[in-house]
Amino acid sequence: MLLKVRKNSEYTIVNAPERVDTLLAADFELALLDAGTLEDYNMVIDCSKLVYLSSSGLRVFLLVQKKMLAKGVKLSICHLNPAIQELFNISGFSMIFAVYTDLEAAIAEITEQHRNTSPRE
Repeated sequence: MLLKVRKNSEYTIVNAPERVDTLLAADFELALLDAGTLEDYNMVIDCSKLVYLSSSGLRVFLLVQKKMLAKGVKLSICHLNPAIQELFNISGFSMIFAVYTDLEAAIAEITEQHRNTSPRE
């Protein structure tokens, strides 16, 4: 699965596909792991195009979150449509993940955290 990925020195932005179901979950997982966990970058998953997320897709988010936290980096999610946001709320995922209304808010939080944890000269 090809995902649009943008990187800089503080974070990686990944655009989620339209659907993450049982058939696509394994490919989505591999693509996210390739995009974010190979390096020590915070990741933002932009879900603006995501319209369907199965339980297998939820599992992918959780697995990637655990792997990134083990490396000391953060996974943030933005642009959840109302149905996906409700799924996150019902499943308790909105308490586990940093969820932002838009990409700019997610990036601002990561940039602020990076600034606060960078060594001072």
